[in-house]
Amino acid sequence: MKLLDQWGRPVEKRILTEEVSAASIGSVRTPVTGYPADGLTPDRLAGILRAADTGDAIQYLELAEAIEERDLHYSGVLGTRKRSVSQIGFSIEDASDDPLQVKMAERVREWLRRDELTDEVFDILDAVGKGYSHTEIIWDTSEGQWNPARLEYRDPRWFRFDRRDLTTPIMLSEHGQEMPYPAFKFIFARMKAKSGLPLRSGIARLAVWSWMFKAYTQRDWAIFTQTYGQPIRIGRYGQGASAEDRNTLFRAVANIGGDCAAIIPESMRIEFVESGNVGSSTDHYESRCNWLDKQVSKAILGQTSTTDAEVGGLGSGKEHREVQKDIETADAIALAAILNRDLIRPWMQLEFGPQRDYPRLKIERPEPEDLKAFTDAVTPLVDRGLRVSTSSVLSKFGLKEAAEGESVLSPVAGKTASEAPPVTSAPSDGGEDMAGSAVKYPFNTPTPSARPTVAAQAQEGSAGHSEPFDPSVVRLASEAAPLVGKMVEQIEAMMEAAGDLDELHAMLTHAFPDIPISDLADVLGAAQTAAAAGGRAAVEDDARD
Repeated sequence: MKLLDQWGRPVEKRILTEEVSAASIGSVRTPVTGYPADGLTPDRLAGILRAADTGDAIQYLELAEAIEERDLHYSGVLGTRKRSVSQIGFSIEDASDDPLQVKMAERVREWLRRDELTDEVFDILDAVGKGYSHTEIIWDTSEGQWNPARLEYRDPRWFRFDRRDLTTPIMLSEHGQEMPYPAFKFIFARMKAKSGLPLRSGIARLAVWSWMFKAYTQRDWAIFTQTYGQPIRIGRYGQGASAEDRNTLFRAVANIGGDCAAIIPESMRIEFVESGNVGSSTDHYESRCNWLDKQVSKAILGQTSTTDAEVGGLGSGKEHREVQKDIETADAIALAAILNRDLIRPWMQLEFGPQRDYPRLKIERPEPEDLKAFTDAVTPLVDRGLRVSTSSVLSKFGLKEAAEGESVLSPVAGKTASEAPPVTSAPSDGGEDMAGSAVKYPFNTPTPSARPTVAAQAQEGSAGHSEPFDPSVVRLASEAAPLVGKMVEQIEAMMEAAGDLDELHAMLTHAFPDIPISDLADVLGAAQTAAAAGGRAAVEDDARD
């Protein structure tokens, strides 16, 4: 079956391992860029944007690059948005439990562990500012397998959009010829700040006007700051002064420093009238720059609290962070869809052939989870027969399956971990308990009235067990319960009276002959005889059947 890309173009495997859009000095794919931001005016900016609307986007892309370099606020908030997504962990979902699907997913997981991936994703997210980005996939087949060796960012100036729809991307050859995208060769990322054509959907399209107005304000502010507080130098010349004399006088006063210099005839007068509502303050410059910065923050991050500190206010803090989180989630979902379409699916088709389903890449920040509440909710369901995947529980806790022969944690025999008795150090005199172990176990046993009888425990176990206990077991428990109870009561009395384990051990040794065990032995003997007889009867019934 012939492989086709999303535009229906056939795959030419011979060019997939080559670089088809690398930079080259002297060609149209030159890394040298222009500077349309120099001396930018409203008329020029309008012309640049109109040219981009018709498909000639070179100056617009160069301007978008320039404002990232020249405006620290714009660069900061745009970088925050891109880095917040590029540093989120990636995960892969298996399409099914089929061995081939599991193998495909594991191949992708192994590739995602590359250290370079964070920087490559950051470059792909250049689409947030410009509206789109192009990333070339360099494929590697040196080991007989298809693998993405690296993802190379490509300057968007080296690409165009088809003139028919201004949506389908095409690339430029070294000689400037427009040619279709080679299939399975590029990641074409679109990140929309607004709906519409790719050339009109980037954040830079929204921010460039604010940047230009801010640049004007900063220029005026810089001039004011440079001359503020300096004396005005005025040179006076007589009526008979020649043009050469006047020029000499002006150079003299101008060279003293700054721009606040002038020459006038002695008979003339200049008055300086200050505006009373502004005076010599710089507040209006700062206020205008701050206001423009806040508008840019809202456009990129959806809020201002993480970039402009403001004390108090109902909309501050947590609420603003939630807005930024919504944008981050939307970017992550969009990026995951792009990588699934342009990288994961083509890779799996090259390596394993066309499939019905493919591994699915997800980019999402893990939400904090109450693991205790999860455990408390799931444990009763498991006890009642709910089948829960071990791998699902391990992934919840961030644990991995123990390898063959690896030492593992295990509960105390007969108890769950939460019920295991605490262990304290051995007594200083070296005494040991009845089992010979140099540890002490606190005997916090319930009183006889609070302890359920053996028969009740047997009946309770029978009720909750998947298979009912044999009637003989219940009868044995019922008849032996009073006898066992007397023995336990006598032992508990010894435990309360003993001062330490050695004393308890001595009391048990001396009192053991007096413990009424003969009746219990009779009951156990009768139960054993009945069990043997029942077994023989069951065998004979099976033989007759």
